[in-house]
Amino acid sequence: MTDRKPSQTHEKNQISACVITHNEEAKIRRCLESLTWCDEIVAVDSFSTDRTLAICREYTDRVYQHEWRGYIGQRNLIREMASCPWVLLMDADEVLSPELRQEIKQEFEGNVGAYIGYQFPRQVYYLGKWIKHGEWYPDIKLRLFKKELGYSCGQEPHDYVVVDGPIKTFRSPLWHYTYDDITDHLETMNRFSTISARAKFEDGSRFKWGNFLVRPVWRFIKGMILKGGLLDGQRGFLIAAINFFGVSMKYAKLWEIELKQKQLSNKEDNTRVSCKTN
Repeated sequence: MTDRKPSQTHEKNQISACVITHNEEAKIRRCLESLTWCDEIVAVDSFSTDRTLAICREYTDRVYQHEWRGYIGQRNLIREMASCPWVLLMDADEVLSPELRQEIKQEFEGNVGAYIGYQFPRQVYYLGKWIKHGEWYPDIKLRLFKKELGYSCGQEPHDYVVVDGPIKTFRSPLWHYTYDDITDHLETMNRFSTISARAKFEDGSRFKWGNFLVRPVWRFIKGMILKGGLLDGQRGFLIAAINFFGVSMKYAKLWEIELKQKQLSNKEDNTRVSCKTN
């Protein structure tokens, strides 16, 4: 286990770094190395089959396994496991930049009583370069907050933290090593679109042609033009194009879910009619 110096902060300012993992052996060490200054590291793993658990145990003895509850459920679970007054939520493919780490440490060496939560920009490393425009930057995330006054919510797979009190924004970025390559990007968007479609259906949303035809185009225009994605060149175009694909697939899969539910209902109705006839 990596040694950590005793906390120099007041007990009320101590921070639990909380990391959710699943088969992240290639990325988790970089994440944990950026968190060794925290007063505690907690890791909740959803039954990895690689070396993720072993690597986590090099950095903390607070490593647990729990079935996957979804992004929102898993974050709220690990928040409850934290023993410090402050919680820093992290994904295994995220890293605190040295500049952000210094901002947080300086803030917490003083009086943090004025704020309940802290947010900061997240910057993605994509195909060998940092993305500086479009929908990916600045992607402001509220991840550091008082445990008892904040929680995760949203619609799967997109979670966010809400807090009951004032928020401060740091300038330095949280680094995000999100996709290994274009194939990984496309596979993730395909998976996320399935999760989103199911969540929408369960929330009562239904397929509309207007959403299917307009929303993907708007997403492309917003990312590429309105948010300046074109300034990231080929990478900016790829991001906007794959976002177009992701939104299209979300609504197509929502239609598919409705179709399957209708077919199932018709089959059940036919079965009931057949039973009555017999």
